[in-house]
Amino acid sequence: MSHLLIVDDDVEVLDLLQKFLRQHGYEVDVASDGKGLWQALERRVPDLVILDVMLPGDSGLVLCQRLRAEYKMAVIMLTAMGELSDRVVGLELGADDYLTKPFAARELLARVRAVLRRAGESASSPPADVRTVLEFSGWQLEVLRRELRSPEGVLIPLSTGEFELLLVFAEHPRRVLSRQQLLDLARGEAHEAYDRSIDVQVSRLRRKLERDDDCEPLIRTLRNVGYLFSAGVNKR
Repeated sequence: MSHLLIVDDDVEVLDLLQKFLRQHGYEVDVASDGKGLWQALERRVPDLVILDVMLPGDSGLVLCQRLRAEYKMAVIMLTAMGELSDRVVGLELGADDYLTKPFAARELLARVRAVLRRAGESASSPPADVRTVLEFSGWQLEVLRRELRSPEGVLIPLSTGEFELLLVFAEHPRRVLSRQQLLDLARGEAHEAYDRSIDVQVSRLRRKLERDDDCEPLIRTLRNVGYLFSAGVNKR
């Protein structure tokens, strides 16, 4: 049974979502602000945090950044309708998905299931022929551990969304992929038509893969077409 933590200062929303998600088999804790969030984490670290952007005290964006620095759980951001900048910043800070208010509880349930599925797929036992390490330009992507290591052996932290996107690129090297293809391959059916979120994730990956001696970026932009992963990939 997956454990969720919902952080929102609207008591009615907390009560509604807590009851609804419990009815669908999840353990659910709630908090109304950042202080409550950290207190809940001291008691138990959840599998996923549902985090509202507009909170008293530290905003959800500030909390998301700190969560990403200290924990590995998945994060879904809740943003106000039309606040595109919040969605972009949330993805920049490492959120795995976002949902705009108002939303249907069943839509949140679908997002929760999709994010947890992506985060937990590596925990299941893979078939014997699954390649567990993808190597490119000195980098190593350890699929089962969901870890990226630089050519110097340094562990590079990745959010769930970043890992899934990099995995798609590494599994389709030197092939042009449109934004829609990247969304479908990385997120399955649980995504909105806002395909520019892929641009944000690509920008984050580029910064993490940048090297001073690179002659060519690993992820190339093809204007009005999509993206191409330029490195050759070895599997072992």
